[in-house]
Amino acid sequence: MIISIIGVLFTFGIVIFLHEFGHFLVCKLVKVKVEEFSFGFGKALKTWKKGDTAYHVRLVPLGGYVRPAGENIEEATGADFEYFSKPWYTRLGIVVAGPFMNYVLAFCIFAFVIFFVGKPIPSSQPVIGELASGYPAQGAGLKVGDRIVSVNGIKVDSWMQMAKIIHKYLEKEIVIEYSRGEMVRKMKIKTKKGPSGRYGMIGISPRIEYEKIGLLKSIKMGAYQCYYWTAFTLSTLASNIYHREKPDIAGPIGIIDIVGKAAHSGFSNFMFLVGLISVAVGLFNLLPIPLLDGGHAIMYICEGIIRRKITVNVMKVANSIGIAFLVFILLFATYNDILRIVNSKFKKQAAPAASQK
Repeated sequence: MIISIIGVLFTFGIVIFLHEFGHFLVCKLVKVKVEEFSFGFGKALKTWKKGDTAYHVRLVPLGGYVRPAGENIEEATGADFEYFSKPWYTRLGIVVAGPFMNYVLAFCIFAFVIFFVGKPIPSSQPVIGELASGYPAQGAGLKVGDRIVSVNGIKVDSWMQMAKIIHKYLEKEIVIEYSRGEMVRKMKIKTKKGPSGRYGMIGISPRIEYEKIGLLKSIKMGAYQCYYWTAFTLSTLASNIYHREKPDIAGPIGIIDIVGKAAHSGFSNFMFLVGLISVAVGLFNLLPIPLLDGGHAIMYICEGIIRRKITVNVMKVANSIGIAFLVFILLFATYNDILRIVNSKFKKQAAPAASQK
């Protein structure tokens, strides 16, 4: 429990803090007065002032926030050092700096892990290396280390052969024969749609083996990981929208659960997850939703195109829409988390009845 708590605090602390530090750094570079820079939330444990900025270390170490002068357009006086006194492209640079720092963090973590641990290579053997949360295999009772012997009576000798058979059955029931030590069992599992919506999945991944590589290749692969997970997330969301499917997103409950489990799975696995979350936070903040960095960026770009300052009324409407949208996303994600937990427990209880020797 203590390790899980430390893992959660570290993950959210460093990811959100560096995001805010990106905003802070660019504010300083473009001479926007920063009135407050806080690490954490809640009661201030330590406060000091340097120049025009008050620095706080607060009770709950889950990120932080930056408060530039004149950030609220209604309170801006027009002073040169205020946020809304700066040109649209300067404000654009400030808002983009937060997500950029998330990608910098993710890149450094990916490159670091790959250099010291090695290049991950999926095993060709049909042995389960990881179970995806919320997918049929986990709920049915399969475990890491189980070896798939056959699918629908067809013997499988490789992961690729097994995957091709499973992919043919889209949202259909299949019979999996697997071995666990000396024990061999069969179970029925109904497949779930994959991200593209064109093939079936049960939510298993192969074991990962590692090959040592040099520093330059590690740096290149670190950058590729940032690109890959961004592209994968966007393509999955686009597929969900196109096929009118409910997106399988995790909220605070789900993320805390995943981070807590990862904290017990080894340092390299945990750090890699921190990198993934940093990419997710950076990408989410770039979405064109009012109140998020991406929403502000779109407004500032429009401001540059039409050559007219954003008005107070436009900001009020945009913020209202943004709040409503973000509350909806939070409630939807939390509902997904709860439903995933309930379904997982139900399937685990039903798994013994579905399995047969």
